[in-house]
Amino acid sequence: QVQLIESGGGLVQTGGSLRLSCAASPRTASIVYMGWFRQAPGKEREFVAMISWNGAHEMYPDSIKGRFTISRDNAKNTVYLQMNGLNPDDTSVYYCAAGSGSCARAYECDAWGQGTQVTVSS
Repeated sequence: QVQLIESGGGLVQTGGSLRLSCAASPRTASIVYMGWFRQAPGKEREFVAMISWNGAHEMYPDSIKGRFTISRDNAKNTVYLQMNGLNPDDTSVYYCAAGSGSCARAYECDAWGQGTQVTVSS
């Protein structure tokens, strides 16, 4: 029932920045956590960031901290992923996801967006 729509992907140079958006429609009580994952061809889906709607609860893997920032806008039912200092290793399809108990592991997430491509040129 809930649809997640990502936007903001594209092609950037090494060292550049992108801001991804994920709009949830509609918001429901079951959506407590929203997260970002990425998956490159031939690789497993990788956790990038998670945030809760009801508090200041953000989570990142150690490899992401300091470069990527997840944020939310409750009025717009939208979460964002600000990505700075991009490098070619960040090239991937980025997926927005939502879960009721958590969404830091793929199996914890209940809904997924269609993905948006991020490509970082060398």
